[in-house]
Amino acid sequence: MPNSRLPDTISDTMDILSRLVLSPVAGLSSLITRLQQMSTAQLDELVSLAHANHVVVRGMEAYRSLMLQANDLEQVRRADEVIAAERARIAHATAYLQAICAAFSEAGLDVTVIKTLDHWPDFGSDMDLYTNAAPDVVLALMQRQFEATIVSRSWGDRLAGKWNFEIPGLPESVEIHMCRLGQTGEHLTLAENIPARSRAVEFDRKRFRVPSPSDRIMISTLQRMYRHFYFRLCDIVDSAGLVASGVLDYEDLRRSAQQSGIWEGVATYLVLVSDYVWKYTGSHLVLPAFVRDAARFDGKVMYCGKSFLRVPIVPQSAELYRLQLLDTFRKGEISSGARLGLLPWLATAAAIGHKITGSDKGIW
Repeated sequence: MPNSRLPDTISDTMDILSRLVLSPVAGLSSLITRLQQMSTAQLDELVSLAHANHVVVRGMEAYRSLMLQANDLEQVRRADEVIAAERARIAHATAYLQAICAAFSEAGLDVTVIKTLDHWPDFGSDMDLYTNAAPDVVLALMQRQFEATIVSRSWGDRLAGKWNFEIPGLPESVEIHMCRLGQTGEHLTLAENIPARSRAVEFDRKRFRVPSPSDRIMISTLQRMYRHFYFRLCDIVDSAGLVASGVLDYEDLRRSAQQSGIWEGVATYLVLVSDYVWKYTGSHLVLPAFVRDAARFDGKVMYCGKSFLRVPIVPQSAELYRLQLLDTFRKGEISSGARLGLLPWLATAAAIGHKITGSDKGIW
């Protein structure tokens, strides 16, 4: 790749952002040259892509460091402004998140923060929580304590057992999953065990309960391999960091994922993360052989499209869905299997709705 090539597509900008958050010291002079030659519009696109991929703080801190080395103080100042604004947003959001978790605790209800804090020091665009508490109890608490408004629920929301809330003074929405996980709410046992397996972790001098490392990977897999079929760059960075930390118990992960019928999806997810890391660092993540053996495809199928890293739905993701559906019925979990069986119809309705109206709102 020529040093002077400018990012003229989302794919090029994603490449720069990936280099910033995964290997800011690799090809240093080339990366600095590319950054300095970007126009104001291209830098705006870089920041926008960092927001979409939940790597604003990590990406702009790496950008700031490189611009400081290049003695480009104007761009250092710009990075400082972006970082300061994002940190202010995060501080405001975590104060509300702490208050919500405290309200659950005071009411004697379990609550675990899922996905949102995985990106730290970055933060999601909304807040995701899980609880085993009854929906009517949670709805009453959110309305009474926070004057929350319940957002209109789509078909997918109803199947998945999740509610979205808007709280006065909080720009981010609060999404609470209740008693179920999965696109169609097919995962009951996995969901029920989340609170008991969770652990307390401190973020910015605030303590929250977050899922166990194994549960973090399974929740990410459900979201990326069985629902959205795309990765945010934060998913790569977050999961790579979790693997590199050495805290992941692969036997526990395999056992739990097999019980939920998603082991092949989990293994594939980890291999995709590893392959993307290798692309930018030259080193694969250290994964057990049984993880790589269970993976159904690898990073060769990933591509950049519409601001994210995508995997093909057919045949790759469709095969993971087929395996999950077969495993669910083989275990005699008829209700969960019936829910999963609705997924193709839901996806088809969403696609038709999007084609007609330009939106899948109310369906997906």
